[in-house]
Amino acid sequence: MDPKEISHIKNCQQGKLEDFTPLYDLYVKKIYDFIYYKTYHCETAEDLASLAFVKALENINSYDLAKGSFSSWLYRIAQNTVIDYWRTKKNEANIEDVWDLAETEDIDTDLDNRQQLAEIRKYLKKIKPKQRKIVMLRLWQQMSYREIAEIAGLSEANCKMTYSRVMRTLKAEMPVATFMLFLLLNIYY
Repeated sequence: MDPKEISHIKNCQQGKLEDFTPLYDLYVKKIYDFIYYKTYHCETAEDLASLAFVKALENINSYDLAKGSFSSWLYRIAQNTVIDYWRTKKNEANIEDVWDLAETEDIDTDLDNRQQLAEIRKYLKKIKPKQRKIVMLRLWQQMSYREIAEIAGLSEANCKMTYSRVMRTLKAEMPVATFMLFLLLNIYY
């Protein structure tokens, strides 16, 4: 972890909460994107990202550098915030599949290529939620396998193997144009 990041965290833990601003600036886009890909709704993602950062600030003293990276800790808070959100919605879907619940609601998304994304979603639905999470964190959040392992509670080797197998399967099943768009989405979002 960057020494400046560690310094900001320690300062926050000592009561200098203004040092949370650089941490927020560093992670806000990543956390927003992570939540957006679980809700597919801008306003909901903004609200939940804000709530996740409030929770992080309120609980900054519980963060322990020895237990993992700050980003992994923050992603776990974001993930739990999304789970809590869906629980309060009382949807009857599997909580691990919340990433695609929004498509059943009549919510107008802000993606220009909604049809192409729907095609990609069709293929992503075929893989297990834990596999899907690993692929999304690797491609769309551009996380290292170590960070993914911390968030998913798996070994690095397991994450690498899962990612490799899923990508091989998706490449074989998806039309070439759809697979290329799938890979390119991490550049634009």
